[in-house]
Amino acid sequence: MDKKLTIMVSSTVYGVEELLDRVYTLLTAFGYEVWMSHKGTVPVFSTESAFKSCLAAVEKCDLFLGIITAQYGSGKEREEDALSITHQEIRKAIERDKPRWFLAHDQVVFGRRLLADLGYKNRDERKKLKLKPGAKSIEDLRVFDMYEDAIRTPEMDGLLIEDRVGNWVQKFDRDDDANLFVVAQFSRYQDVEQRLREHFENPQLIEKILNGGGDE
Repeated sequence: MDKKLTIMVSSTVYGVEELLDRVYTLLTAFGYEVWMSHKGTVPVFSTESAFKSCLAAVEKCDLFLGIITAQYGSGKEREEDALSITHQEIRKAIERDKPRWFLAHDQVVFGRRLLADLGYKNRDERKKLKLKPGAKSIEDLRVFDMYEDAIRTPEMDGLLIEDRVGNWVQKFDRDDDANLFVVAQFSRYQDVEQRLREHFENPQLIEKILNGGGDE
C-alpha cells in the first residue's frame, strides 16, 4: 500500500490521558497514521459537528482500536437515551465490519460480572438499577452495554468457541498491560497490512460492499 494505514483510536479521555498519549506514540512509531480526538488528529470540517466528524472517521479508517473504560463519555447529554460518541463509534466499527481490536479496563469487566452475579445479567435487567449522582466506580451503567457490544453478546451466546468471530476484547488493569497489547498487535506493520489485504479479499465482504452495506 502506498499510503500509511490509518487507525482510529476510540475512547473516552478523562482519567486515561497518559495511556492515550502512550498508545498514540507507539502507533505513530510503528508507522500508522493515528486518528485520536485526544490528540486532535481526527479529520474535522467546519461544516459538520465534532460528533459527525468522529463517525465519519470511523467510516474512513482502515483499522479501529476501541478502549473501554469506566467513563461513558460525552454526547449523551442531548437526550436521555442517547448513546455517547464513543459508544456510537464502537457500534459503527462493528456495523461496518472494520478490522478491529478492543481493550476493556478490569473495572468494567469486574463490574459487569458482579451485577450478573447479583441477578442483573443483561442490559434489560440493568435498566432497573440507578447509580447515585457522582458515582465513582462506574460513571454510567451503559459502559456495560458498550462492553457487551464489543464482545458481541448476546449474538455470540450459545455458539461454540471456534464459531465465535470478532468478539475478542482484551482486559487490562494497568497501562503497561494495555501497552503490551498494542505492541503485540500492531508492531508488525507488514503483518497487519497483509491481514488487511486478506480482509478485503473476503468474498462475502466484497459482496457486502457491492450491496452497499460494507466498507467503502
